[in-house]
Amino acid sequence: MADLPEFELTDLDGAPRAFPTSNPSLICFVKEDCETCNTAAPVIEAFANAYGENANVWMVSQTSEGSLVLKDRHGLTLPILDDSDLKTSFAYGFDIVPALYWCPDGKTPEMQFEGFVKSEWQDVDGKISAALKSGPATVDWDALPDWRPGCGSKHLDPEIHDRLLAEAEDSPIRARKIDIASADDVAEFMFDQGFSDGLPLVPPTPERVMRMLGGTSRSPQEVIAEMPPNMGEATIEKIAINAVMAGCKPEYLPVVIAALEAVCTDEFNIHGVMATTMGASPVLVVNGPIRDRIGMNSGLMALGTGNRANATIGRAVRLAIRNIGGSKPGGTDRSTLGSPMKFTMCFAEREDRSPWAPLHVERGFKAEDSVVTVFAMTSGPVHIVDQESRAPDEMAGTLGLGLESMFLPKYHMMPVDSLLVVCPEHIDTLMRDGLYEKDRLRARIQDVTKRPLRDMVADEVSGAGMTRAAAANLSDEQLANLVPKFAKPEHIHIVVAGSDAGKFSSAYHGWVTGAMGSQSVSRKIEEV
Repeated sequence: MADLPEFELTDLDGAPRAFPTSNPSLICFVKEDCETCNTAAPVIEAFANAYGENANVWMVSQTSEGSLVLKDRHGLTLPILDDSDLKTSFAYGFDIVPALYWCPDGKTPEMQFEGFVKSEWQDVDGKISAALKSGPATVDWDALPDWRPGCGSKHLDPEIHDRLLAEAEDSPIRARKIDIASADDVAEFMFDQGFSDGLPLVPPTPERVMRMLGGTSRSPQEVIAEMPPNMGEATIEKIAINAVMAGCKPEYLPVVIAALEAVCTDEFNIHGVMATTMGASPVLVVNGPIRDRIGMNSGLMALGTGNRANATIGRAVRLAIRNIGGSKPGGTDRSTLGSPMKFTMCFAEREDRSPWAPLHVERGFKAEDSVVTVFAMTSGPVHIVDQESRAPDEMAGTLGLGLESMFLPKYHMMPVDSLLVVCPEHIDTLMRDGLYEKDRLRARIQDVTKRPLRDMVADEVSGAGMTRAAAANLSDEQLANLVPKFAKPEHIHIVVAGSDAGKFSSAYHGWVTGAMGSQSVSRKIEEV
């Protein structure tokens, strides 16, 4: 057998006990709340009484308080070592306590076993006796059970095991660790350090980060982007840390990663999005099979509260932008008013109620792909209410008039994206006479929002719009030209979401689109 791992632990008197040694050694790992360990404890004490002068007979307790309980409960006099941090148990890798190791040379086990099988304990007693050339230990074997199964080792508890993995020498965790005094309030500490968006955070302990990293097969140290404005390296590990703080489950992590890959592209321009005084923020739309697998909401309250996946995925993206990229209010985030979307905004498209190809298919992906699309939006969701229209063109006209309010009705021919979220009841009206294609809806929106150019000129009602000086250089014919709301129909992005009851659609109003602003970006989600 291979040599056992080294350790140095302290006994109840605070004296260090190191292994390996030059003396024969019997080591037994126990925990106080294990019935089988309590069965074995007097046997180990008997071994110590018989062989303690010529061998190390050590009990290793998995809790510090358990050491005293075992000592008092059984009147133990042998050295009881403290492995309450469980690092030695983790290094030894057994599954069950009691776990016993007999090393005649002080380093290599001749016998090792777990649990309590009386014949095995009798065998080890015989081997120790033979090795030390002494009589056997005084044990009433007849009073002991033939077999007891033992208990799961404490180091295998999921949270503890994840922590031990994280602290191991080859741990994938490389981020700076912050030690907090035991008397400190962790939640208040994270507020004070500026990690938070204003709401409490889940502490990103090593075990939680390890569990989060289990949501992806990608290397924890893979850098997916240099994130503006501070050009911080967005590693998978750092993303996982922010996902923990946001309250994500591990299965959400691939969506968060894909969303951050999208927002860190030059096309999306996250620096500009977060720095503009207009208060833009990413809006995430998720398509494909992953929506159902992770329990995202596309129906009732899809754009609101109550769904963990929707809320925490969007929040994780914003926390990463804040904590990795350095975009914080009062720093590079200079939003005049801000928006609740600065906390989170993520939802799934309700593909089962859509008569159209879902958003990701429209953008060139396969139906079976899972995809996240990010939009830079300055406000929303803004309700569009129509409980009266019964004809498809009437319904489409209402949606167009709802979008005309974007920024200001006087602003037309805008190179700005919008995201129109059509509810199922409005879809039913649109489809009353057959399929009402998205392009037809876009054309209808452009048509009903056409206004004479002269309506865009600043006047006594509003000083916004085209300046009077610019209008003075145009002819009456030019001022009579009709101009639609959007510079191009492609600026109108359309998805379906919401419950089956209620004739209320919504819209998100975008930021500047194009090279000087932000373009919507889609990324395929890489699942485990």
